Amino acid sequence: MDLKKIAKDTTKTLITYLTYQAVRVVFEQLDETEPKRAYWLHQFAARETIKDGEVFLEALFRERQDLAFRILTVREHIAEELADFLPELVRTSMQQANTSQRKQQLERMTQVVDPEASNLRLDSVADIEPVSEAEE
Repeated sequence: MDLKKIAKDTTKTLITYLTYQAVRVVFEQLDETEPKRAYWLHQFAARETIKDGEVFLEALFRERQDLAFRILTVREHIAEELADFLPELVRTSMQQANTSQRKQQLERMTQVVDPEASNLRLDSVADIEPVSEAEE
């Protein structure tokens, strides 16, 4: 297990996600104050998907430098706000998710069939008359 590569990949994914969130924030701000620019940003984001936040921003810088800088600022602000509590939140959420998965699997593995319910099903099957070959 290459923890450095995992950390690098996780960071890249997080940066892309924060870029996406920053685009949403900027879009909402523009939608209230400058609807034409909001529409332009929406069209741009539809054309240049945010699969990689850095590639998205490079393309945006080529077309609308002012919006790219604004998104950088918002993205950095979001990252700073999250930096203090995100590591603990990730640990806690991962532990809760793992506990929930283990619990669900344990419940599936230890389900006890009610013998009474099982007998009822067998009785109802016995009540069905077999179809003879001549009736088919």
